Amino acid sequence: MRETPLQYLLLLLLFLAACSEKKGSSGPTANLPPLVDAIVVKLQIISNHLEVNGTAIANEYVELHPESSGRITFLNVPEGKWVSAGTVIARVNDADLRAQLEKTNVQLDLAEKTKERYERLLAVNGINQSDYDASLNAVNGFKADVQYTQALIDKTVVKAPFDGVVGLRQVSLGAYISPATLIATIQQVDKTKIDFTLPEEFSAAIHVGGVVEARTSVVGQGLIKANILAIEPQVNQGSRNLKVRAILQHTNTNPGGFVKIYLNAGTDHEGLMVPTNCIIPDDKNKQCVVIHRGKAEFVNVETGVRQANNVEIVNGLHQGDTVVVTGVLFARPNNPVEIRKMRTLDELVN
Repeated sequence: MRETPLQYLLLLLLFLAACSEKKGSSGPTANLPPLVDAIVVKLQIISNHLEVNGTAIANEYVELHPESSGRITFLNVPEGKWVSAGTVIARVNDADLRAQLEKTNVQLDLAEKTKERYERLLAVNGINQSDYDASLNAVNGFKADVQYTQALIDKTVVKAPFDGVVGLRQVSLGAYISPATLIATIQQVDKTKIDFTLPEEFSAAIHVGGVVEARTSVVGQGLIKANILAIEPQVNQGSRNLKVRAILQHTNTNPGGFVKIYLNAGTDHEGLMVPTNCIIPDDKNKQCVVIHRGKAEFVNVETGVRQANNVEIVNGLHQGDTVVVTGVLFARPNNPVEIRKMRTLDELVN
C-alpha cells in the first residue's frame, strides 16, 4: 500500500514533537552546577625532607671483550668469584702471529750480524758510509716489526683490568669471537655507588662530601649513610633535575638495585599545602580552582616543596581559601559550582 503525502506529513509532525519533548526534558538537568569536593587552605608545618629514587651501581664495571678476532684457545672465567688485576681470562689463537714473530727475529739476527760486519769494515774504510747506514736501517726496521707483532699478540690476551668479581660466562672454549663478543663482566662490589636525581631548586642543599641517608632493597637493612662523590654540573634540560653520585661503604647491595634516598633540604617552616591533583598545569602557569561566592575562579599559583601527595603553594592562595580538590575538570571560569563535601588533607592522603 502506497503512503500518501498526508501520511508523510503526519509522520514528520510526530517526529518533531518527540524531539521537542526530549529536548525539553533534558533542559533542567543540563543547567545544574557540577558537584565538587573542596578543602579550606590552612597554614601548617611543612617538613622540608626530600625523598628521591636512586639506582645502585658498581664502583667499577667493565665488559670484557677481545681486541682481536679468532678462536678461543684458553678460557678462565670463574663465575661469581673474585679475581685479581692482571688475571688472564681468555686467549685467542695467536699461532700465526707467533710464527711471524719468530720469522722476524731470525731476520733481525741476520741483520744485526751484517751491521756488525759492516761496522768493522767501515772502521778500516772497507765500505762506504751508505752501505753501513742501510744495514743499520734494516736492523731498526726488524726491531720495529718485532714490537708491532708482539703488540698484536698482546691483544689476543684478555686480562682482568682490576680486582673484582667476574660475572657469568657468555662464551665457550673453542668459540670464534670478535671484538664485539662479550666474554663476561667484572665489577667491584666492595664499594657501591648510588646515582640519583633531584630538582634543581634543591641544589643548595647538597655538596661534595655531604652525607645523605639511603635505604636499599636488601631485606632487613635499615637506613645507611652515603657520602656524596660528585654532582653533575649540567642540569637535565628535559626534567630540570640534577644528577648526583654518592658511595656506600661495605654494603651487600647488588648493583642495579633500587635505592631510596632521604635528603634534609632545610629547616621546617609554615606554609599552605594542597593536594597535587588540585594543580592545573599549562604552557606558562599553574592554576588552582578557588570557590568564591559560589563560583569557580581560576587562580595562578607558584609551587614550592613537594611531598608524596601534597605540594606547597608559595604564591597565589591565602589562608581560608576554598580550593576544589575533586571535579576540577568540570569547573568553568566564573560558573557556579556546588560543594558536595568539604575534605581535609588527611582524608585525601588516606
